[in-house]
Amino acid sequence: MNEQELFSLLALQKVEKVGDVVARKLLGHFESAVEIFKAKGNTLSAIDGIGSILVKNLKDKTVFEKAEAELKFIQDNDINVHYYKDNLYPDKLKHCFDAPILLFSAGNINLKQTKIISIVGTRQVTSHGAEFCRNLIAEIAPLNPIIVSGFAYGVDIIAHQAAMEHNLQTIGVLAHGLNQIYPSSHKKYCKKMEENGGFMTEFWSSSNPDKENFVKRNRIVAGMTEATIVIESAERGGSLITAMLANDYNRDVFAVPGRITDKFSLGCNNLIKTQKANLLTSAADLIYMLNWDIKESTKGVQKQLFVNLLPEEQIVYDFLLQKGKAEMDIIALECQFPIYILSGMLLNMELKGIVRPLPGKLFEAI
Repeated sequence: MNEQELFSLLALQKVEKVGDVVARKLLGHFESAVEIFKAKGNTLSAIDGIGSILVKNLKDKTVFEKAEAELKFIQDNDINVHYYKDNLYPDKLKHCFDAPILLFSAGNINLKQTKIISIVGTRQVTSHGAEFCRNLIAEIAPLNPIIVSGFAYGVDIIAHQAAMEHNLQTIGVLAHGLNQIYPSSHKKYCKKMEENGGFMTEFWSSSNPDKENFVKRNRIVAGMTEATIVIESAERGGSLITAMLANDYNRDVFAVPGRITDKFSLGCNNLIKTQKANLLTSAADLIYMLNWDIKESTKGVQKQLFVNLLPEEQIVYDFLLQKGKAEMDIIALECQFPIYILSGMLLNMELKGIVRPLPGKLFEAI
């Protein structure tokens, strides 16, 4: 995209009453944003939904002054710009009817990886929720997913931290411009995040982290990923809005169940109860529901010397060594583990390179 087109797209965003939906409609009728501003009034008014007020607003020259200032900020700070018609724009997001026409990013973001999930939840995360989040990311790390969240307190920042610990790309979607970081206490994570991932936003440098911006931000978190995971949430909260948006975009939604008396499990339990989310108890649930193929990821995994096995994993491994190969039902029966626990255990052992699946739901020790 050349400088003149970017300048015109920025100007289009500042035209009064031209939001993302209207902007996409206009860009669908003209070859470029430059052509929109060159078009005559009668040509514009012939477009369905473009009335006289919008035509008048499109002739307002003050939008170019604002666009010029933002373009200078983008160029001076080496900001990456993603246009919704370009290949560098998040693929899943561009199919959302209300997706922004422009996204701005900083860091080293590579969206070629197809496994992209968002992890959201309460800002007042419990120790149980934090532990679940870290364990989940550790278990799926060999599949190399991109972890997306909102860089807020609680579940968000724990998800980003866990992703970085396992060298996974992680993206923080911000509710303000790239000239600042909110909350400011999270600035210490920025440099490391930008080494493998970074930050993305639809907001200009003149935007502050206002309350309404967080709701708008949530649609990007939901729309750019194939699944949204809610780890903990009260009966109301931003993470539930993200889950609802994900449902509207026909994305998979997962929620971690909790006790009915726990305040920060109410939202998750309600999502599951109303069938707005799949129940998530382990990485195996996620991998199964998303139909992620772990064969390629584990093909090159060789059994390591001195693999650290949990006591229950050792029981399963010893049984398979003695038996040679066995069906999951038989393993569960002989080793006395419920199926829902055994499935997650076998996945972890497979990722460690000590067991492998065979046709017919068989498993054998390596």
